[in-house]
Amino acid sequence: MIRYHARWVVPITRPPLRDGTVAEVGGRIVYVGDRDGAPPGEDRDLGDAVLLPGLVNAHTHLELTAFRGLLEDLPFREWIARLQRAKEAVMSPERFLDAARLGITEGLRAGITTYADSCDSGTSLQAMRELGVRGIMYQEVFGPDPSPARVRHSAMALHEKLLALHPLVTELQHLGVSPHAAYTVSDPLLALVARSELPLPLAIHVGESESELRLVRDGEGPFADALRARGIAVGPRGRSPLALLLRLGVLESRPLLIHCVQVDSEDVRAIAAAGCGVAHCPISNAKLGHGIAPVVEMLDAGIAVGLGSDSMASNNRMDLLEEARVAVLVQRARAGAFDALSAHRALELATLGGARALGLAHRVGSLEPGKEADLAAFDLLEPCATPSYDAATALVFALGGQPAKFVSVAGNVRVWEWRLRGEDPALVARVSETGEALMRWRERGDG
Repeated sequence: MIRYHARWVVPITRPPLRDGTVAEVGGRIVYVGDRDGAPPGEDRDLGDAVLLPGLVNAHTHLELTAFRGLLEDLPFREWIARLQRAKEAVMSPERFLDAARLGITEGLRAGITTYADSCDSGTSLQAMRELGVRGIMYQEVFGPDPSPARVRHSAMALHEKLLALHPLVTELQHLGVSPHAAYTVSDPLLALVARSELPLPLAIHVGESESELRLVRDGEGPFADALRARGIAVGPRGRSPLALLLRLGVLESRPLLIHCVQVDSEDVRAIAAAGCGVAHCPISNAKLGHGIAPVVEMLDAGIAVGLGSDSMASNNRMDLLEEARVAVLVQRARAGAFDALSAHRALELATLGGARALGLAHRVGSLEPGKEADLAAFDLLEPCATPSYDAATALVFALGGQPAKFVSVAGNVRVWEWRLRGEDPALVARVSETGEALMRWRERGDG
């Protein structure tokens, strides 16, 4: 038995414990409580730190970590088009894999133990296995052409990718499917993927931008123009992107709904009725100018909401504590109320909320006996956190951007005394070389 002691222990499901202990055996938590009442075991004292469940990143694109800062200040449709051209021109499976490895390395240092990753190249699943983190890799599928031949082609290609990836699935790393979005996937393909008999979780980007809403509702806007330029007929498809998913039966599969910025009260009721989880990405939403998701209304409706970083191409940093801080600030600004969203609730979104949204709350997301020992600790002696009067507010409002002192996944220590175990010393240099190649591509004007 290993006993982790800390100045504060934050179980999430009950109030923080001063001078608390979390004990684990064989990767499972067996005790959460006062230090004096802990069962005997090997002591690992974290000192003046706050110990909490490992953070859950409910949405990211690990393979795009090499695109950090490449495509700035662009309209959304142009941003997506340039991203796709850069991927095709510069990236390779090896480069995508290194980008995913670097993304997880960054995430582990920020206390993130679980990753819900949307991936086109399929490399993120291997990176998760190598670095010993928990996650779901949602294999993306694209196909905006609704013709039967193109739908069959996309479905067959998806099936082949899933067969090739299946040997990489473990108890920690799982496989899912992501029909990307309404602007990249036709209605027949959306419905076909949702009706698949494969017992795999689904995730889909929905209601992210005004341009997506205009495409679905009006058959107009930049996405509509781009599809027509490819010879694909476009017309109104539904009241909203969420209403489109409801009409097509996609919500019956209870997919993870990513973003949900452009949703109204009727959409929120439909999400709640279907029992879908939502991945809220406040920094990416703000950086791309998409707006603020109605998170408070979703929570009031009983929807499981988690926090996501989105890709480093649209965020630049993978830091769930910073996402929690921004989530609080923008909800308070949107509502004009100091108590619209509390730090304690935001911390729950970064842990148990994300686990609920991903269907993993029975395993992780809170510190409770029987759950797996996904743990993270942050030092309270950092100048930005001194003094600290409340563990949750220190984590959300002060400790964003600070590295984790300790991280474990199912009891396997990944970070100790701020050092990542088993780190590849050449990884940063390899991804930097990819960045140089992407820079040359941009300077040539190929984008």
